[in-house]
Amino acid sequence: MRTIRSLVQGLLCLVVIGFAAPAALAGADDEGRTLLEALDTDSYAAKGEAVTAIAESGHPRSRDWLEALLDGKLQRQEDTGRFVVVLANRGRHWPVRDALSDEELGEMSRRDLDRIGINNALRGRLQNTLALLDLRTPDVTARREAARDLLGEVSPAMVEPLTALVEGEADDEVRRLLTQAIAIQRLAQGDVGAVEALSGSLNASVRSALSAAARSDDAALAEAAREALAGIEQKLELNGGLETLYFGLSLGSVLVLAAIGLAITFGVMGVINMAHGELIMLGAYTTWGMQQLLPGQPGLALLLSIPAGFLVAALAGIVIERGVIQFLKGRPLETLLATFGVSLILQQLVRTLISPLNRTVVSPEWMSGSLMINEGLSLTLNRLYVLGFALLVFAGLMLVMRRTRLGLEVRAVTQNRAMARSMGIRANRVDILTFALGSGVAGLAGVALSQLTNVGPNLGQNYIIDSFMVVVFGGVGNLWGTLVAGLSLGVINQVLEPWAGAVLAKILVLVFIILFIQKRPRGLFPQKGRAAEG
Repeated sequence: MRTIRSLVQGLLCLVVIGFAAPAALAGADDEGRTLLEALDTDSYAAKGEAVTAIAESGHPRSRDWLEALLDGKLQRQEDTGRFVVVLANRGRHWPVRDALSDEELGEMSRRDLDRIGINNALRGRLQNTLALLDLRTPDVTARREAARDLLGEVSPAMVEPLTALVEGEADDEVRRLLTQAIAIQRLAQGDVGAVEALSGSLNASVRSALSAAARSDDAALAEAAREALAGIEQKLELNGGLETLYFGLSLGSVLVLAAIGLAITFGVMGVINMAHGELIMLGAYTTWGMQQLLPGQPGLALLLSIPAGFLVAALAGIVIERGVIQFLKGRPLETLLATFGVSLILQQLVRTLISPLNRTVVSPEWMSGSLMINEGLSLTLNRLYVLGFALLVFAGLMLVMRRTRLGLEVRAVTQNRAMARSMGIRANRVDILTFALGSGVAGLAGVALSQLTNVGPNLGQNYIIDSFMVVVFGGVGNLWGTLVAGLSLGVINQVLEPWAGAVLAKILVLVFIILFIQKRPRGLFPQKGRAAEG
């Protein structure tokens, strides 16, 4: 009996819920219809009151209605009186959806629809109302964006409700932005006290408002605005310097990636490898090829390109070392000429097999955009990732050189090849592995470069001379020297470019290195060992 009674009670609950749900929905629809019908009037004053009623109703679709009204897309079907939202107003028949249920209704003839019109005053009221609605959303990011959009757009009627919102706002950033928005409006009315709230802000709307106030006939207001602008200009110069430093470090990180493999092979084997730039190019083309194999997945393709680019360039390096360089050891000039010929062959091979045209590598979504530090400084994410990647590669290479047997043998051969041979180290094997390692790192440089520039047959030629400058400036065969030299030259070049131009900046850097080598022939961090001293 108890089981039967429980079953009956459950069925009664379901019946009650079944009747209550449609009733609740019908009630919501009735409320929404009442709110929308108040808009269908010739009186713009009454429409304004209806807009206020919709905003304060808390109806889940109130914002959609107000936005459609502002855009001229909220209309009423003449024969049925149904309110609809026009999805696209092109042609004679427009696709629409029901304003209350959000159900798509197909297409309707534009002659059967009557647009609910607004005037300029109501348009401004709608914009203010939508802004206030956005500021009441639980999403902090949306509130910040809405508050930022209000800078320079606050009307006198919005000051009171915005002041109330500031007092109840929990997020400091939203509160700061709203305070500045109110202050801009007060500043336009000649309030000197508003300048203090705007001092130090790097926002363009704030600077524009202060610039206008600095030209005011009110001497006190103009002086206060000029002082605030002077402080802002100092902060902008500081942020500009930090941005130049960031771009210099990102350029330097590319130089480090391009030169670090060259530093290893040059230090161990004494080989001037003019094909090093083409090994960089192979790494970049590997990234492009991986994206062709995995269309629509740029992130996965990029991650797989890191080991793939290393292996492709390392194998190409082994072929170059076994096919050319091993026969020319101890003859730097012949090595330079031979590897220059190899570089031309690799360039032509890519032009023939792929294309002479540049290829674009798509960056994944997580590498796109910028990291905003403040309103005067933002860091592009792709360069930030390349900088971090360069430091990781450098750290990994340092571990290999310091913590592995290969690293020990490389350092031994670098310092004194003859002594290393007498100790049982197979110098030829070390040469092969070293050249493969240096070439693989060049391939990683190509993977990184593919995220900053287009991939083409001449990609490596843009970095080979700079790579040699980094190696010579830092000290042949010294990884720390390569890191310091690469980052330093990147920053120096970036500082010189704005006032000297790209070409003259490179010439000045080259002259600086020549003068530096005259003073310190072995670079910043000289190589140690008897061979180096000799």
